[in-house]
Amino acid sequence: MKIHNYTLTPIETGRFALDGGAMFGVVPWVFWSKTNPPDERQRITMASRCLLIRGNGKTILVDTGNGDKWNDKLKDIYRLDTTHSSLEKSLTQAGVLPEEVTDVILTHLHFDHCGGSTKILNGKLQPTFPNAKHYVQKAHWDLAMNPTDRDRASFMKDDFLPLYENNLLHFVEGDQELFPGISLLVCNGHTTAQQLPFISDGEKKMLFCCDLIPTASHIPFPYIMGYDVRPLVTLEEKKRIIPLAEKEGWILFFEHDSETAAVTLQKNEKGFAINDRLAL
Repeated sequence: MKIHNYTLTPIETGRFALDGGAMFGVVPWVFWSKTNPPDERQRITMASRCLLIRGNGKTILVDTGNGDKWNDKLKDIYRLDTTHSSLEKSLTQAGVLPEEVTDVILTHLHFDHCGGSTKILNGKLQPTFPNAKHYVQKAHWDLAMNPTDRDRASFMKDDFLPLYENNLLHFVEGDQELFPGISLLVCNGHTTAQQLPFISDGEKKMLFCCDLIPTASHIPFPYIMGYDVRPLVTLEEKKRIIPLAEKEGWILFFEHDSETAAVTLQKNEKGFAINDRLAL
């Protein structure tokens, strides 16, 4: 797909699993299990889908997935599976070498969004994209360095400290245009200062939904993750963004939906629903 002067390519980095109840918060099992059948440990299958943006002399990656720095215990807990796809495999298939990535937009620093930013090479922890400037909101960085007891498990400092130590991190603050046609929309419900890339040429528009709307099943307003630190803020953010997305025909790109990469919306009697599913 092309928007502005950019070619957009989904980058599949593997599958993992999270507790279904946590993924849907107050929504009862009888509803969410119909569209997201859990395994015997009540985990649902999740994608770890990033976005490659090429154009205007840039090779930009949005998020980097879970990475592969996992011990056997954590691999079992999160049912990590890179059998069919991984960050490295998908970038190779797209014709991109890690050294060619010029910029990485990290929506936030939870392990399933920035784990692939570093790797272990010859026994040492190193940045995966050594020539890329990595963008993160300053307020979110401050949280990641001093997380609360509630969200401490979501941050693994080996995923992002090497970026800082190698002078690859660039802090941004608030909503802004980062590159021509690529803006950042800051949301605070899921975590402090999550930044959602918005790509537009004035006609075509795409929002990288990240954890504001992690899957197509999360389109209804009340479907909010138990992981969100400010669920009522998430609710207000969804009520602001989803009607605008439907009205203006935005493409919503899902990072975690295991079946659907992107959709457009339509109104229905219950609020908003999928209009078209897009493969990109």
